[in-house]
Amino acid sequence: MTKRNQRFLIIVVIVIAVAIYIDVPSSPGIHFLGINRDFNTRLGLDLVGGVQALLEADLPEGAQVDTEAMNTAVQIVENRVNGLGVNEAVVQQAGDRRIVVELPGETDPERALATIKQTGLLEFVDFSDIPAEQAYIMEGQTVLTDYGQSVSVGSLPTPTEDTKAGAISETSEITSTDIISPTLPVFHTVMTGATLKNVQVTTNQLGEYEVAFELYPDGAKIFSDYTSSHIGTILAIVLDKQVISAPRINTAITDGQGIITGSFTQETSNALAVQLRYGSLPIPLKIVETRTVGPTLGEDSLNKSLKAGIIGFTIVVLFMALYYRLPGLVADLAILIYAALAFALFRFIPVTLTLPGIAGFLLSTGSALDANILIFERLKEELRSGRKLGQAIDLGWQRAWPSIRDSNIATIITCSILFWFGSTFGATIVKGFSLTLFLGVVVSLFTAFVVTRTLLDIVLNFFKPSNLEKWFGI
Repeated sequence: MTKRNQRFLIIVVIVIAVAIYIDVPSSPGIHFLGINRDFNTRLGLDLVGGVQALLEADLPEGAQVDTEAMNTAVQIVENRVNGLGVNEAVVQQAGDRRIVVELPGETDPERALATIKQTGLLEFVDFSDIPAEQAYIMEGQTVLTDYGQSVSVGSLPTPTEDTKAGAISETSEITSTDIISPTLPVFHTVMTGATLKNVQVTTNQLGEYEVAFELYPDGAKIFSDYTSSHIGTILAIVLDKQVISAPRINTAITDGQGIITGSFTQETSNALAVQLRYGSLPIPLKIVETRTVGPTLGEDSLNKSLKAGIIGFTIVVLFMALYYRLPGLVADLAILIYAALAFALFRFIPVTLTLPGIAGFLLSTGSALDANILIFERLKEELRSGRKLGQAIDLGWQRAWPSIRDSNIATIITCSILFWFGSTFGATIVKGFSLTLFLGVVVSLFTAFVVTRTLLDIVLNFFKPSNLEKWFGI
């Protein structure tokens, strides 16, 4: 065995071992050196059932939709979908004013859709009655506030009609019929997110990230009065009744401009700025189309897809073994390795598998076989012309490479175009197909030129056939 084959054999064995570790259904994942990664097979809406919805900006016909606002709406919708506990959800912008949402496995479509399209509520909540240590650990928890609720304490502040600031009135009566349980603490809402004029991420002289904000005049007045009398206490920032931050008031803020400091990274400061700036959706959304796929239909589609894949794979394996003999058997083993590698890649990324995605994977299997067929046909031609076996193998691989390279580059370019189309216009079916096809083609090149070549050289190193017509089908 040559040193080249030894090196490649070690690489192949390591890659196969990693792939099997990822593919095993009970794989424990990776949990060391600060890495926490689980490996799960993500199935799409058409395989497990669920809900698909098409949302559209609820604006007058012909009204211009701000690109930044639309991108932020997509991010907020995605955060809300993840908050529903839906696995493998897909949220994707379609065109200038539409958003496609897919919720695989969702059993309560009405609740999910109501949560997705709600405008959201950002509140600045008074935590001055609890210790700072307790306030800090409440981040991420759900709390009750007196904003928009019916309680037994009489008149509570609600928003005025001020279109600029959305300031809180001192005398408006509560009109909501929601009832707060008297057994749970109810925190006072100082003002809502409508008072925010501008929010941005900045850095101080030490290079630490901070979140700076500016208030409308009416909001600045409310904030000035509150911070002047509550220095040293906590003013929580609450989004949809969930605490997202609990900053402490260090000084009175009388000019309507403040800074939120903390142990921020660039990512966490940007995330907080987005939540403050767009705690509610920047544009209203309406549901223009919904589609519900039952779990029975999805399971039936999955079973039929698996059966079709097994039948097709069996036919291909038999054809390669009967027509190409010894190289065909090696190619069959390489195709099994290809399937294990591709599936491991799908689980590692992870890729959400849909029926079109599975179709793309099966098509890429054809590409893997196509590369082997081109190589073996060139090998047979070299043997017919009287070349020795070792020389024929080398020439077969070299002369088949231009055709394999060009065909796979064309396929990769096509996949890129389809992926761009699917991402731009919200065609998730096209996007899933192009992604699995692209990944499959990349893996097929590895298996054809590394796995198949290495395995064939090793087999011929230990088994030296004398009847080439019998073992190579020439």
